[in-house]
Amino acid sequence: MVIHPTALVDPKAEIDGSVEIGPYCVIGPRVRIGAGCRLHERVSIDGQTTLGRDNHVFPGACIGLPPQDITYHDADTRVEIGDDNLIREYVTIHRGTEKGGGVTTIGSHNFLMVMAHVAHDCLIEDHVLLENNVLLAGHIHVEHHAVVSGGAAMHHFTTVGCFSFVGGLTRIVHDVPPYMKVEGHPARVRGVNVVGLRRHGVAEETVSRLVEAYRHLYCYGQPRSLTLPQLEAHADQPEEVQHLLASLRRSDLGKHGRYRESLRK
Repeated sequence: MVIHPTALVDPKAEIDGSVEIGPYCVIGPRVRIGAGCRLHERVSIDGQTTLGRDNHVFPGACIGLPPQDITYHDADTRVEIGDDNLIREYVTIHRGTEKGGGVTTIGSHNFLMVMAHVAHDCLIEDHVLLENNVLLAGHIHVEHHAVVSGGAAMHHFTTVGCFSFVGGLTRIVHDVPPYMKVEGHPARVRGVNVVGLRRHGVAEETVSRLVEAYRHLYCYGQPRSLTLPQLEAHADQPEEVQHLLASLRRSDLGKHGRYRESLRK
């Protein structure tokens, strides 16, 4: 273990022997840090926070601090972070609240760029990219392989679908459908994330079927209440199209276009 002499590491913290901790870091007593993690200078990690293996945390990042929620009163909530994440300068990840399940979760192989904010009770899956100054309010779910461009801001309880692409400076107040590109203020669906899907090896036939579904849903002017049953009636729809349709159904059943809003306590 390499710990700079200026770092303040509570002796109760559980830190693997291979971890590197840089100057002026502050590590609280209930923190657990797995093998291969590296913390640059001035990183603060507090609360009941767990980091898996090989996470790389850059200067000024703050993880596990109390949530910005006026109803929070020092409850025993936590942050759980997986493996192989890049957490860049001044990223903030706040611990959960009792009313939101008590945990903020970051999966594995994610890239959180400078000054991204992950609020209480968020769930970020794997292979997600949050670019500079992205703002996630509480209780947001970001599915795997989503890309959120710089300066985008999201309303609490929204869901960002897998393989979706959110344009820069976009205001998200409704769920983002999987596989789609959204952009605007407020956001609108602009097309299928064809480039992202191809980069991840999705079959061309599947991409074509998603484009076809997009055209029926967003281009032909027919109400979604009619279009969804028509698309669902095709038994040969690929798994990705079925997931898209199911996600839209969930959003419609939720409140204000946000499925997770219907789960709100």
